[in-house]
Amino acid sequence: MTSKIATAEIAAPYSQALLSLAKAKNLTAEFGEDARSLLSLLSENQDLQNFISNPFISNENKKALIKQILGESGNAYLRNFLFLLVDKRRIAFLEKVLQQYLALLRQLNKTVLAEVTSAVPLSEAQQQAVIQKVLAITNAREVELDSKIDSDLIGGVIIKVGSQVIDASLRGQLRRLSLHLTSNS
Repeated sequence: MTSKIATAEIAAPYSQALLSLAKAKNLTAEFGEDARSLLSLLSENQDLQNFISNPFISNENKKALIKQILGESGNAYLRNFLFLLVDKRRIAFLEKVLQQYLALLRQLNKTVLAEVTSAVPLSEAQQQAVIQKVLAITNAREVELDSKIDSDLIGGVIIKVGSQVIDASLRGQLRRLSLHLTSNS
């Protein structure tokens, strides 16, 4: 099994090459949207992950699937890049390449990623409030929200930006209250 460090080292030059291509063709935002869509598709479909990472499936079959996924209107530069990953036998690292591309794109755009976990989906107003809070604490130009639902939180939110965590969940408040009560007894 390939270690995470080795995977990141293999994916890094490809994600940097994808960013260089995107910048040269003025397609960084479009590639970002395509990367998010592909990552979503990969995370929702284990069969797709298994197919593209299976070394016994021919490159032609993998390329045919990529054409089908991207469709006729898909970006030719991105499609050719994915074909290159197939030819170089690096398509198994697609998920990591796309994740690193998005991280590089956020860096380029001075955007921070805020991972927001809540008990229920946030309304548009709540999302804007979270974005404003993150902008205030990070000095970033933009905030990209990655929302997750965790019904165990009971209520409130947990916001993670880099290594900083803001726990405004009911579960977190109850845990802090419990610790406070046990330390005073």
